Amino acid sequence: MSTAAAPPSLTLHRPAVPATARVSAAAPGNATHLSNLDKLFRNRGAAVESCAAPAAVEPAVAGARRRQHPLLRLPSFLARARGEALREDPAAPAMSPRRLERLLQPVAPDGPSPRGNIAAAWRRLHGEDGWRGLLDPLHPDLRREIVRYGELVDAAYGAFLSRPDAEPGHRVRVPLPDAAYRVTAPLFATSSVGLPAWLAAAAPCAAQRTSLVGYVAVCDSAAEVRRMGRRDIVIALRGTCTVLEWAENVRAGLVPATDGHADASPEASKAKVECGFWNIYKTAGERSPSLSEMVVSEVRRLLDQYRGEEVSITVTGHSLGAALAVLIADELAGGAARRAGAPVAVFSFGGPRVGNRAFAARVEARGARVLRVVNAHDVVPRFPPSLPLPGYADVGRELRLDSRASPFLRPDADAACCHDLEAYIHLVDGFLGSHCPFRDNAKRSILRLVKNQGGNVKHLYMSKAKDMRIQLDGGGADMLGRVDMPGAASTVVECVH
Repeated sequence: MSTAAAPPSLTLHRPAVPATARVSAAAPGNATHLSNLDKLFRNRGAAVESCAAPAAVEPAVAGARRRQHPLLRLPSFLARARGEALREDPAAPAMSPRRLERLLQPVAPDGPSPRGNIAAAWRRLHGEDGWRGLLDPLHPDLRREIVRYGELVDAAYGAFLSRPDAEPGHRVRVPLPDAAYRVTAPLFATSSVGLPAWLAAAAPCAAQRTSLVGYVAVCDSAAEVRRMGRRDIVIALRGTCTVLEWAENVRAGLVPATDGHADASPEASKAKVECGFWNIYKTAGERSPSLSEMVVSEVRRLLDQYRGEEVSITVTGHSLGAALAVLIADELAGGAARRAGAPVAVFSFGGPRVGNRAFAARVEARGARVLRVVNAHDVVPRFPPSLPLPGYADVGRELRLDSRASPFLRPDADAACCHDLEAYIHLVDGFLGSHCPFRDNAKRSILRLVKNQGGNVKHLYMSKAKDMRIQLDGGGADMLGRVDMPGAASTVVECVH
């Protein structure tokens, strides 16, 4: 087992504040950090707009074009910077009270969309040809696959929130939404930085360097294996949840991404990735190996166990987890998966940029396929910005969504809502195509959306929720407003490595 050297401390000066204030100051929420990113891009708003529209175009003409073409509209945070008023659309699509009541149930009575047999087409759905012809309009089978992987990421959040202090050797509950999958190993990630001793003493929870970040699961249902045409190994990763992970997020310098695998292209040696993401991926904890070592070891074991079968490897994550998913796919595609002949695909939600153009080219050259699900109004996929940090590049294909297309969300939804995982899954479930309205036969329950993002849901639907006496104060939900759905399978695993 690898052992890690003592981490460098963050450069923090001890403020003269009461001890009670230190704890609250040490653990800002995700909404606070997203708000800060929002402010960053507001300050850059003028530069962004000048690049987006030629000087010869009159403001009124540019505004008209944005209204005619939804994907050209300014994100809500830039619109607010311009002083544009965003109000609820009074002409919300008509919806019967009975259908709305169904959508506000924990699980819609009609159940999820039926899953057809995809055995003949699974390689295309898994990105063999870069999802050509499947994204716009969005193929129904691909939509179901993306929604399912999003729900598996949500289970990674649930596992962390059920026991935030979990360490190797602890038992953790993973609330899997799909009974066809079985968790085989928990995954931990370790920050390379630590808090100063005085701050760690005041906020011990914030000082924890190693945290549960996700899990590895495998489809072990014979019926589901036949339906999908292969056995699917899934690596699911949550987004940022700890103070030290936030500290790593802002370390935006590029560092070499060396993993020891041989590449034919000389350009591969120039691959660089964000310093903070690389540190979280490669740093070993005091009692656990690095995330990289844990993933590679478990995937090798599963590939050996199912040798001779048709096997796929799917890496999925949200926010920070989306960045780590790309790093994992790159390493597996260059090593264990390539030797076993198992295709590797990434389904990421709201992920930031990970590395430079040479890294993006290396991921593609190794055969890993990446589908980035992006909300046009989410600030995180624009980070790190191209200026003043030149060199960053997007990886793979993009499925671009628009939160203003949802009939349930306010058009001026805030930064936290635009980045929320449940909002992403909701948008995927309703997406038909870039020039199509929200899918009117979408069956996914909006209960989690109402509980997670009540202030960003249109008044009509919030009023209906209150009429149905649905608790909107967090009752029955976890720390992120997630609600346990009936029928979800929970797996308890030992965190032993």
